[in-house]
Amino acid sequence: MGMQQRLQKLIATAGIASRRHAEELITSGRVTVNGKVVDALGVKADPETDHIKVNGRLINPLLQQREKVYVLLNKPKGYLSSLSDPKSRPIVTELVPASLGRLYPVGRLDFNTEGLLLLTNDGEFTNYVTSARNNIPKVYRVKVKGIPTENAIKRLRSGIRLDDGNRTAPAVIKRLQQTQTNSWFEVTLHEGRNQQIRRMFDAVGHSVLKLARVRIGSIDDFGLKTGEWRLLAPAEVRKFYRPQSSTREHKTGRQSSTREHKTGRRELRLSSR
Repeated sequence: MGMQQRLQKLIATAGIASRRHAEELITSGRVTVNGKVVDALGVKADPETDHIKVNGRLINPLLQQREKVYVLLNKPKGYLSSLSDPKSRPIVTELVPASLGRLYPVGRLDFNTEGLLLLTNDGEFTNYVTSARNNIPKVYRVKVKGIPTENAIKRLRSGIRLDDGNRTAPAVIKRLQQTQTNSWFEVTLHEGRNQQIRRMFDAVGHSVLKLARVRIGSIDDFGLKTGEWRLLAPAEVRKFYRPQSSTREHKTGRQSSTREHKTGRRELRLSSR
C-alpha cells in the first residue's frame, strides 16, 4: 500500500470487523501500532512499515492477502442480516459458502423482509453504499393492507414523521395494482432507517403484509431466485461509485439490461400464497 491510512479503515479492509466495530475496538484499547496501544480515533498507520495488531493478532498479512469479494444475495424471509444471533435464528451468511471468507451485510433487511442484499469484506464499499449522501437508490415492492388514499401516498412521497419523531426523506412511490382488500406499490428510498417502509405505511394506517427489495443502485434481481447468490462483476461494483442517475434513467437502463438477457425476467409475487 505504501501510504498511511486510518486504523479503522485498515481493520475493516483486513476483514476483522466492520468500520464502526473497528472504531469500538480502537477506543476500547484493543489495537496496537508498533507495540503501543492506540485508543483514539483518527490515528493513521502504514501497513507496509507499521506492525498493527488487533486483540494481539497481527493484521498485516491479512491486508497483503485480502481479496475483495462482493456478493449479491436474494435473501429469503426468516433470515437475519447479521453475523450471529443469540437466539440461534438463521443468518444470511449461512446462505453463502464459507470459502468466500468473512463477509458483512451491506445495510440490513429485517427478518420478515426478502430480496436483494449485498455482502462484502470491503468496509469502504459498505460505507459508500449505505451513506444517504451518495444517493444510491433502493427499490422495494410492497403489499399493504387496505387501499391508501392518494393524499396518504402524497404524504409518504414528500416525507412523513415516524413514531420516533424523525422525518423521512422524500420517496418515489408508484401504485402498481390493488384489489378490494390490498394494494401493491413500488417504493424507492435513498436512506435506510430501521424498518422504514413498514413504519411509513403504519403512519398512514396501512400495515405492510409483504416486502421485498428488488434493486440496489443499478443491480436488480433478474435471474436470482430466493436463497440464491452470485458474485458481482468488477464493472457492477464500479457502477456504484458513479453519480446516480434519475429514476427514469434507471428504469430505461433496467429495460435495456433486461433485453440483453436470454431468459425472461422472474416476476416477483407479492400476493399471499
